[in-house]
Amino acid sequence: MFEKVLIANRGEIALRIHRACKELGISTVAVHSTADADAMHVRLADESVCLGPPSPTESYLNIPAIISAAEITGADAIHPGYGFLSENARFAEIVKAHNITFIGPTAEHIRVMGDKIAAKEAVGSVGIPLVPGSKGALADIKQAYAAAEEIGYPVLVKAASGGGGRGMKLSPTKADLAEAMNTAQSEAKSAFGDDNVYLEKYLGRPRHIEIQIIADAHGNVAQLGERDCSLQRRHQKVLEEALSPALTPEDRAEIGKIAREAIANLGYLGVGTIEFLWEDGKFYFIEMNTRLQVEHPITEQVTNIDLVREQIRVAAGHALSFSQDDIKFQGHAIECRINAEDPKTFRPSPGDITYFHAPGGPGVRFDSAIYSGYRIPPFYDSMIGKLIVWGDDRPHCLARLKRALQEMALVGVDTTLPLFLDLLEQPDFQRGDYHIHWLEDWLAEK
Repeated sequence: MFEKVLIANRGEIALRIHRACKELGISTVAVHSTADADAMHVRLADESVCLGPPSPTESYLNIPAIISAAEITGADAIHPGYGFLSENARFAEIVKAHNITFIGPTAEHIRVMGDKIAAKEAVGSVGIPLVPGSKGALADIKQAYAAAEEIGYPVLVKAASGGGGRGMKLSPTKADLAEAMNTAQSEAKSAFGDDNVYLEKYLGRPRHIEIQIIADAHGNVAQLGERDCSLQRRHQKVLEEALSPALTPEDRAEIGKIAREAIANLGYLGVGTIEFLWEDGKFYFIEMNTRLQVEHPITEQVTNIDLVREQIRVAAGHALSFSQDDIKFQGHAIECRINAEDPKTFRPSPGDITYFHAPGGPGVRFDSAIYSGYRIPPFYDSMIGKLIVWGDDRPHCLARLKRALQEMALVGVDTTLPLFLDLLEQPDFQRGDYHIHWLEDWLAEK
């Protein structure tokens, strides 16, 4: 097992990793920007190193500074969390070159899955169903027109290196395609330094279903069921459920088997998530995330498996502590991403938290690094916590979620708490009858 892990991240995920390390008897090193000097993960870690100014490029994305911090403190492993450098293949290579273990998959798998076109080719070759789309990147608009005619309108123009909705544009008809392609290429070049784009069939009312997998170096692979991430705003997840209220046991068994076999054939190592669009009983691959997901806690709640602990153990060379047959899904879990934002305009609301009270009681978990007196900096993502609630079944879970949201108190900044209380009153949500466009449609009508 590792003796010391450097946590190359901030906020709630840095604290989550710290806790898992401490339970495994591992010392921790926190890295931080000057804006995060008083952050909870910095206060609790055994050691801390300041990387630089608040700007992510000068701190949490500063690879030389992170490697130096690891070497100075004698860390034998680095956990990247999610976001920042977690899916940066070059970072994984540099970590390995310095004889430090990267707690994640190989650089090769990160690189392949980070390229959406290469990822489709890789998973398609091992039997995962794909959304109808162009064969590789588009060379020019003539090729785009030809591909779109074959696929059928409407189509999505998508960045090959994209994510989070950037470099993604809808073309309802042929007349819109040239502009959509130019805009997507421009956004992709600006955001990712890569203007390669491709086409995919646009699905009208799909659900976003993802399968959690984990694999060790001893040939053991497990799938831990699905999460329904269909409630999204601007392609960003807002609320997630495990298991999906839409899938049948047969659907669940089918896609779980496909995902598990595909990961085994790819020789993958560590945790990962295979994401699908699901419509009319059919699954279509969209991407694979080669890291821990923000929404991993709801899988932990319905399987009683600590994913971060297992991720660390696998990286250290241990076999999984469970088999596929050991996994039994119990109850229902929901996660709400609590953001420091105006609940109507979604404008970020950084500032001082003057009072904070976390909800509690049976089946309630709040993953966060905030505290009374904490100053939310304006330089990073606005998510300040994740409210995770478990119940015997979905109605029980919804009742607990409402109670927990009503218990939570946070003064000093605006938050999205009222949004979730309002959402709980909507009949469509109560029935679990929604799709990836439902939330934005509902918000537009409010």
